[in-house]
Amino acid sequence: MNYENILISIEEKIATVTINRPAKLNALNKATISDLSKAIKLLGKNDDVRVIILTGSGEKAFVAGADISEFANYTIIEGAQLAAEGQESLFDFIENLKKPVIAAVNGFALGGGLELAMACHFRVASDNAKMGLPEVTLGLIPGYGGTQRLPQLVGKGRAIEMIMTAAMISAEEAKQYGLVNHVVSQEELLSFTNGIAQKIIKNAPFAISKAIKAINANFTDGKNGFDTEIKSFGKCFGTQDFKEGTTAFLEKRKAEFTGK
Repeated sequence: MNYENILISIEEKIATVTINRPAKLNALNKATISDLSKAIKLLGKNDDVRVIILTGSGEKAFVAGADISEFANYTIIEGAQLAAEGQESLFDFIENLKKPVIAAVNGFALGGGLELAMACHFRVASDNAKMGLPEVTLGLIPGYGGTQRLPQLVGKGRAIEMIMTAAMISAEEAKQYGLVNHVVSQEELLSFTNGIAQKIIKNAPFAISKAIKAINANFTDGKNGFDTEIKSFGKCFGTQDFKEGTTAFLEKRKAEFTGK
């Protein structure tokens, strides 16, 4: 499939999705959100892909926000619909994908860009990255899950301060806050992130998908995370990967997982 605003490469079961609007600092518009949604859905179904890395083109920006010109004249109803559709088609979809999605934050991640990074399962940042949710400077609040995911990652107090002040934080501050897992140089970003992905693909895909589900359940209203863990743990026993993993352990060899 051809995409207007993203590039995709697949190598050794790792797909790299690059948001490619460098002239606009990779800002999210409707077309880009649509491209990302379609691509990640297809990659999620692709048996040759076990991990997805999401990044931006160039060295300045991961995603420097939303394309404000698209919604500057929206009504109340249109604004709510914009947020609802975006969350369902992309942001929530990424968070609940059975395959790990890692954000390689290669510069500015602002507004919708930071919300996109936070929807990923974890984040690695380049040392020049800057992150923030500046929506209140436009008379808005974050609409793609930012008010929910930021407190989960950095705590309520820091999240409220970041959102109310619209301040940007550095990559090192983001690491101290728990917003990103690692900070590396711009040159090392993709290779370092790829190295983490390489470690993930050695492990059982079904088990990883159930781990994602169980962890997310802890942050979902109306769901009992412990109950989800118990059921997911039990389901692992019915897989070929469980049999392969335990047999390999007992035979003192490396397991070869198939995802079945």
